[in-house]
Amino acid sequence: MEPNPVIIAATAKQTASLIFLHGLGDTGHGWASTIAAIRGPHVKVICPTASTMPVTLNGGFRMPSWFDLRTLDATAPEDEEGIVNATTLIHRLISDEVKSGIPAARILLGGFSQGGALALHAALTYPEPLAGVMSLSCWLPRHAHFPESVKAPKEMPIFQAHGDCDPVVPCKWGQMTASFLKTFMKNIEFNTYQGLSHSSSDAELKDMKAFIEKTLPSVK
Repeated sequence: MEPNPVIIAATAKQTASLIFLHGLGDTGHGWASTIAAIRGPHVKVICPTASTMPVTLNGGFRMPSWFDLRTLDATAPEDEEGIVNATTLIHRLISDEVKSGIPAARILLGGFSQGGALALHAALTYPEPLAGVMSLSCWLPRHAHFPESVKAPKEMPIFQAHGDCDPVVPCKWGQMTASFLKTFMKNIEFNTYQGLSHSSSDAELKDMKAFIEKTLPSVK
């Protein structure tokens, strides 16, 4: 992970944090302003940038990536070590917020595509209850290690979103992930968006805003 994440400070007294992880080849700047536009004034936004590494899926071309992607095949071997190492980095970001005075229960994780996959993995394996997780257009990495690896409470809110015309990460993957998560987690919302490809939309952002308001309400 690069040393300086994009940070958008709360515009009122900070009582919550939202950590959002970009997709393959992007940077923290790619999502920062979009997320800042849908959070409450009391929420600080943190958008880290993944380290640049060769990505097998793209012929070894170097780009920002949270872990190596070998192939986009649901049954293919994964970069287990890379996923675990990246999860440790995200857990450290959460711990930094806790040390600064924000309780874990007031920290929301989120991400898009590869970043969404990492956010989901990191939220499920964090040892303290978080506010929840938003996973957009993604899947659960290292799924064979679940539910054994879960440390999150079963009630942790999980928001999943997927375009039904996604040519990169098929919507079917998102649906299969949601179905699998429902076997051991109790609070899952899975939304599909008609005609949406591997990106976001106004309708999705509206649903994300509602989820953020529900999981990180302002504290009087």
